[in-house]
Amino acid sequence: MTDPSKRPLTLRDVSEASGVSEMTVSRVLRNKGDVSAATREKVQEAAKRLGYVPNKIAGALASQRVNLVAVIIPSLGNMVFPEVLSGISEMLENTELQPVVGVTDYLPEKEEKVLFDMLSWRPAGVIIAGLEHSDASRAMLAQAGVPVVEIMDIDGDPVDACVGISHRRAGRKMAEAIIEAGYRKIGFMGTKMPLDHRARKRFEGFTRTLAQSGIEIADQEFYSGGSALAKGREMTETMMDRTPDLDFLYYSNDMIGAGGLLYLMESGRKIPEDIGLAGFNAVELLEGLPQQLATMDACRSEIGQKAAEIIVARHQGQADVENTVSLRPTLQPGETLIRKK
Repeated sequence: MTDPSKRPLTLRDVSEASGVSEMTVSRVLRNKGDVSAATREKVQEAAKRLGYVPNKIAGALASQRVNLVAVIIPSLGNMVFPEVLSGISEMLENTELQPVVGVTDYLPEKEEKVLFDMLSWRPAGVIIAGLEHSDASRAMLAQAGVPVVEIMDIDGDPVDACVGISHRRAGRKMAEAIIEAGYRKIGFMGTKMPLDHRARKRFEGFTRTLAQSGIEIADQEFYSGGSALAKGREMTETMMDRTPDLDFLYYSNDMIGAGGLLYLMESGRKIPEDIGLAGFNAVELLEGLPQQLATMDACRSEIGQKAAEIIVARHQGQADVENTVSLRPTLQPGETLIRKK
């Protein structure tokens, strides 16, 4: 857990760790002055190892903090995260705190840069998606000296506080429902894997539960693009051509699941009699589909609200704050996951 009383790192710490003067450290970190490449690399490595972030507002404010909450998410194009942001904004609306958003595109190196830039302004707190970070990002979070709330996931070891769901449990519950409905030849389609750790964990929970019932995934397809209807259609066509006797398709998210549903309906497949389908996220936009896709709510807005609640409570000095909030999503069978006769 982050210790608010921990002494902030200084240029002297980096100087001692790198073996060069504070003035040289300052030049390197401000990218100023004539410094050799070897010295520059030595200073940058020491700063990265320590988790040191320069203070861009030093001397400008007596508190050396601004009333901003750094919110770091993988994507704004993914329909999941705007709802999380709405929950955060709703909770912060009547406080002195304001959210500021950074986007990482699921890339660890970009997360490092976004986190470095945001922490250099000394925010009042950090809300960041996921529990998996590079060593450099984790060091920066541990040294931030402010409340840090990792969101969307609880399957792991948080730096400080976390709010989310167990994605392994979500995958397990979906597998149990599919097995109970009588489906046995199952295909899986996923996006952003393995960079999307939460989708990976759902897949792990899903496949382990199938294995316990003696069922193996009959076919699987992954790709590194975003969540899109067109990609769902394409992946589903490819998989069904390859393994035509599949009786269920599980998608890592609703958008590719919706694309698969539309392709199968156009192909004359009876759903769920011939083949069942399920996605994840319970995206409201898809409620107008010809058939309601089976899915699972990821508690997005509530996650945002609970994370912001922790930041506000800790900012106000409250001691009895719950640091791990586990939410339980609800499976929605829709019209594509129905027990076979």
